[in-house]
Amino acid sequence: MRSQIDLLATVTVLGVLEQAYFALQVIYARRKYKISPPETTGHPEFERIFRAQANCSEYFPIFISLLWVAGVFFHQGVAAVCGLLYLYTRFRLGPLYASARLLWLLLGLALAGLLAHFFLPSSLAWTAALARPLQLLGAW
Repeated sequence: MRSQIDLLATVTVLGVLEQAYFALQVIYARRKYKISPPETTGHPEFERIFRAQANCSEYFPIFISLLWVAGVFFHQGVAAVCGLLYLYTRFRLGPLYASARLLWLLLGLALAGLLAHFFLPSSLAWTAALARPLQLLGAW
């Protein structure tokens, strides 16, 4: 059982650590710019850090839900790679559309896996066949 979810669990823990890192950045910015809680405005740099952390926290439940559904019903490895890419784009604070595309991809994988589970008799073989080209890219 554990080997069927170990990658998903690892990405989940990395995501939680990333959220903790973002929260620490807000704490450090509060101290640096002398902005006491519950204030959320002040120095522009603090507001940027605070908003980035809040935005990542707002999307985290969506990310975790899609990660696990895609991993369980489509393919764990493919979902884990998408999850790592999502965390990377969030960490780099890249353009929002990069992480949004990865969420849409996870949603598509989750839906494909669920549809296959409910409507195809041998859904495991079907999802494995779809995931094979993506696995080859990962090995490359």
